[in-house]
Amino acid sequence: MTDLLTQPGAVAAKYPTEPATDDHHVVIVGGGFGGLYAAQALGRSPVQVTLIDRRNFHLFQPLLYQVATGGLSPGDIASPLRAVLKQQANTKVLLGDVVDIDPDEQRVILKRGQTVPYDSLIVATGGTHHYFGNDHWEAMAPSIKTIEDALEVRRRIFLAYEAAEKEPDLDKRAALLTFLVVGGGPTGVELAGALADLAFGTLEKDFRNIDTFETKIILVEGMDRVLPPFPEALSANAAESLAKLGVEVRTKTLVTSIEGDLITLKRGDTEEVIRTKTVLWAAGVKASAMGKIVAERTGAECDRGGRVMVEPDFSIANHPNIFVVGDLAHYAHQNEGRPLPGVAPVAMQGGKYVAKLIQHRVADKPMPKFEYKDSGSLAVVGRNAAVVDLNWIQFTGFPAWMIWLVVHIFYLIEFDNKLVVMTQWLWSYTTRNQGARLITGKDVDKVEDTMRGEIRLQK
Repeated sequence: MTDLLTQPGAVAAKYPTEPATDDHHVVIVGGGFGGLYAAQALGRSPVQVTLIDRRNFHLFQPLLYQVATGGLSPGDIASPLRAVLKQQANTKVLLGDVVDIDPDEQRVILKRGQTVPYDSLIVATGGTHHYFGNDHWEAMAPSIKTIEDALEVRRRIFLAYEAAEKEPDLDKRAALLTFLVVGGGPTGVELAGALADLAFGTLEKDFRNIDTFETKIILVEGMDRVLPPFPEALSANAAESLAKLGVEVRTKTLVTSIEGDLITLKRGDTEEVIRTKTVLWAAGVKASAMGKIVAERTGAECDRGGRVMVEPDFSIANHPNIFVVGDLAHYAHQNEGRPLPGVAPVAMQGGKYVAKLIQHRVADKPMPKFEYKDSGSLAVVGRNAAVVDLNWIQFTGFPAWMIWLVVHIFYLIEFDNKLVVMTQWLWSYTTRNQGARLITGKDVDKVEDTMRGEIRLQK
């Protein structure tokens, strides 16, 4: 195997102040919230940092649903990792896919066999969608975890309208104009609300043969209310706001079968089959495959979702120099033994903490224990509608919507992203126009014909 950090020219000569290779070397796997915040926190430290990610950009996932519904373009919510970290002389960025780790030799192994040695390792590869044992549904019910996912969802949404515009059969047209969102958490609620804004606002005058107000949006949630982690009053407000937008909310309802355009829903003992070509999955998250690799190599335990059980300092038992943060970590040392939620603030704070812990260890200083500071939760429902729980006070409606806007603008990584998104939102709000409604990909006509042809009439 080739050691990437000992190859000739591997150390960039353009940085004369770059740490020597005998400095403490921190390898970070994953450029999401946990990994990037850890890398930034180590920027002025007397350590060498290598950030490895299979993508060359950081993705602001909370706004990915807006890419899927044509409100934003992918570049609006993505920031090149090299650009974000270019001012940190002690930091390298490697484009690569980590497929294994060797705790004994203290190195990570990339897909093509190259290795990168470490003194401290931070694993922050996040999670992926979870189909609860029905992985074959993925092709028929895509989730939104990556830019490619969002573009595929966008493609399906707008192809459905285009196919409906040319469909003379009223029953088939109705199936094309029916959208099913599975999962009533923040992603599902935000996606359903965005679909409603799209159908009953943005697209109102775009078509001639169809009335977009005939669009049917169904949001199904297995529990007894949408936004289960939120206080009941906010969940009720969100459901009411969705209903006003034109979304049909069905709680205590499960999807039991997806066969082409026939979807079986079950509520109690009652089953119902609906016809739709567009099913969007927002029902669950599981740990990335890296969790299993870490567990196998270190002897760590994982929970049912594949998250790695970590110590109070995010390290792994018997491996104090290997840390797991973000959605990949099962951190149950706070909140009465319940694991911290898989949300961006947990990953951010975890990444910063581990970075500071490594700095203290290098300096041989003690470090206080980690304590997650929960600033609250928020979810947008639609135009002028959101719910915000700040723990000490709650907001709904327009004030909550404004808070949601400000928070998301604030946490975007680069200034140009903040400016572009803020400008785009202002334009969309005043004109009700979403300018990224592009159908991309090859053989669009063929895909559209397939979409129309697969709509089956229930007998």
